[in-house]
Amino acid sequence: MRNVNFRLKLSANLNCLLLIISYFLLLSPQIFCEKKTWYPVDVDVWEPPFNDTRQRVQKQYKPLEKTQKKWHIQVFIPHLKDAYWLGVNYGLMDEARRLNVKLTIQQAGGYGHLDIQKKQIESILKSENEKPDGVIISAISENGLNELVKKFSENHIPVLDLINGISSPFITSRVAVSFWDMGFQAGSFLANNQQKSNQPLSVAWFPGPAGAGWVSAGERGFNAAIKESNIQILLNQKGDTGSTAQSILLDKALDDYSGKIDILAGTAVTAEVAVNLIRKRGLKNKIKILSYYYGPGVHRGIRRGDILAAPTDHPVLQARIAIDTMIRIIEKKDYDKHIAPKVIVIDRNNIRKWDSSTTLAPRGFKPVFSINE
Repeated sequence: MRNVNFRLKLSANLNCLLLIISYFLLLSPQIFCEKKTWYPVDVDVWEPPFNDTRQRVQKQYKPLEKTQKKWHIQVFIPHLKDAYWLGVNYGLMDEARRLNVKLTIQQAGGYGHLDIQKKQIESILKSENEKPDGVIISAISENGLNELVKKFSENHIPVLDLINGISSPFITSRVAVSFWDMGFQAGSFLANNQQKSNQPLSVAWFPGPAGAGWVSAGERGFNAAIKESNIQILLNQKGDTGSTAQSILLDKALDDYSGKIDILAGTAVTAEVAVNLIRKRGLKNKIKILSYYYGPGVHRGIRRGDILAAPTDHPVLQARIAIDTMIRIIEKKDYDKHIAPKVIVIDRNNIRKWDSSTTLAPRGFKPVFSINE
C-alpha cells in the first residue's frame, strides 16, 4: 500500500511540474527559444573608402531583417585548416540562413594554392549554369586575382573583398579590418610590457605567408608599434598558416637561436603550436608567446596563462557583415564601401568579460560548404 501511495504522489508531482513548464513555455517562449542577435555592433567605416591612411569614422551597424528574394552568393576562402577560417565559415553560413540566402563556399586548401583559387573562381566565370548574384573573395594573394575581379565587373557581378585584401580597383566593397591595426595592437601590447619591465626583448616573428596582403599590413603595424621601444626582431620567418608549416619554422628558430629568444610572436597557429613546443623543450619560463590574431587555441592559451594576449578582428562578425553588405549591393540599397568591426586586444584581464561569439565558431561546429534550403 505504501508503494502505491508513493507512485501516486510521484505521478502527481510530475504532472504538476509538466504544467509549470508548459505555463512558462506559453507565457514566455522567447526565454527558451530566442536566439541572441549579433547586432547592433560598433564598426569603423573608411572615409574615403579604401584609403591607405586609415581615415575612418565610427558607426553602429544594423543589418537587414529580410531580403527581396533568395539570392545566390558564391564565396572563395583560402582554406579551412585553422579555426580562424572555421569562424568565418560559421559567420557566413549562419547569416545566410538568417536571411534565407543560397550560399556556396569553396576553399583552396592553403596559401600555397593560388592556382587552385584562380581555377575555382574561373570556373564560375566560364560556367554555362546560372551565374551567382554576387561573389565574396578572401584572397590568397593581394594582386594575384585582379584580372578575374575585373572580369566579374565586366559581367556586372559585384565582388566583395573579405578580410585578406585585394588590390584591384574593380572590387565593389571591402569588409576587412586593417591588419596594420592588428599588428600595431599586438606590437603596442609588447612595447608597453617592455617599457614597464625596462628590459630589452628579442622577438622571433612569424607573420604568415609571403605575398598575402594581410601579412604585409600586419608587419608594418607591428614594426611601427615597437619602433621606439627596446625590442629587437631577431628573425622573420614567413610561411603557410598550417600547423605543420609553423612547427617546422618554430623548431628551426628555437634550434638556431637557442637562448636568445624572449618572445615568439606571429599568427594564431604559430602561437598555438608554440605553446606545446616550448613546454616540451622546458622553456615555458624563459619564452613568452604573443599572437597578432585570434582563434580557439589562442583563447585557451590566454585563459591558462600560456599566451600573453592577442588582438581580434572579429572574423565571425566580418563574415556576417559581408553577407549583409553583399545583399545590400545586389538589392541596390545603401551600403558602406569599406567597413569592419573595431579591433580590440584580449588578455587575461578582460577575457572573461568579452563576448567571444564575435570571433569563435560555436564549440563542435563543423564546416558547411553550401546552403540551398
